[in-house]
Amino acid sequence: MKIATWNVNSVKARLDAAVQWLKEDSPDIVCLQEIKCTDDTFPATAFEELGYNCAVHGQKTYNGVAILSKRPLEDVTPRLAGGEGDGHARYLEAVVTGDKGVIRIASIYAPNGNPIGTEKFSYKLSWLERLHARARALLTYEEPIALMGDYNVIPTPEDCWDVVAWENDALYQPEARAALRKIENLGYVDAFRTCNAQPYQYTFWDYQAGAWQKDHGIRIDHILLSPQAVDRLKGCAIDKRVRGREKPSDHVPVWCEVEV
Repeated sequence: MKIATWNVNSVKARLDAAVQWLKEDSPDIVCLQEIKCTDDTFPATAFEELGYNCAVHGQKTYNGVAILSKRPLEDVTPRLAGGEGDGHARYLEAVVTGDKGVIRIASIYAPNGNPIGTEKFSYKLSWLERLHARARALLTYEEPIALMGDYNVIPTPEDCWDVVAWENDALYQPEARAALRKIENLGYVDAFRTCNAQPYQYTFWDYQAGAWQKDHGIRIDHILLSPQAVDRLKGCAIDKRVRGREKPSDHVPVWCEVEV
């Protein structure tokens, strides 16, 4: 089963690009982030015509996550526990049954957190702590799990074109990187790094200052797999070519193949 994650940076603005990519790559499951629309305005028909079922947890203008699946989506659950009064649409979870069992999928859009030293950065860390609690609870199910999405965290210096350029950004702060490692320390594994040791491979290039043309990127979109999913991992890659197309998202898809 091919599963993927992609921060589309507005699903309506990127609909043609998304449809083109889905036709080309035909993933079985796709997690989308930053869809920037409400549930009722999500362009489900365009994806349904390609054979996908849609689960959406949207928000007007900002945030929003979705899961597309060629197989039925079960046990669909939006939001993380805790964070009373948090109206941000950043988490959506579902179960998909494959030929050899089930896989639990989560579409994740973690807070950016900038500028550091503000409530936005505190919110980022508290949200990641809530994600950690959910990730820990899910391990008790002892099933294949893929926590996929835009974590807004640069894990290591090798995941950034220039550490100095990002050292004062929330995405590279020690606290944010430690929060991601804390989730991994539960037993989750970075699918991309399991399959690719080569440094300086990116999933995001800013629209400004010719970042794409200069390959000034960062890796912030991750697929974290539970031990049961890692045992079935067949491969993982970043679909970089999508960034060079007309009207692209500033992120590109990341996908992996899991035997489910």
